[in-house]
Amino acid sequence: MERNLRKERIGTVTSNKMEKTVVVSETSKIKHPMYGKFVLKTKKYTVHDEKNECNEGDTVRIMETRPLSKNKRWRLVEILERAK
Repeated sequence: MERNLRKERIGTVTSNKMEKTVVVSETSKIKHPMYGKFVLKTKKYTVHDEKNECNEGDTVRIMETRPLSKNKRWRLVEILERAK
C-alpha cells in the first residue's frame, strides 16, 4: 500500500514560547485580482517541535502529519537556517 505525498512548507518561526510547539509563518506575494498590486499574505502553522530546538527567526521546513492536538497538524522536518 502506498501513502500519499505529504505537503511541505518553508517558513519562519515567529513564536517558540510553547512547550514542544512553534508557530511558523509562511509569507507569499499574491497579485490583487483587480488592482494588480502585489499583496503580502501570511499563513500561520502550529508545528510540533519534539526537541524544542527552534528559535524565533529560524527558517524551517515543515511537513503535514496526523492531528497532534486541537490545531497542530504539522511537524518540523529540519532547520534550514538559524536566526542571525
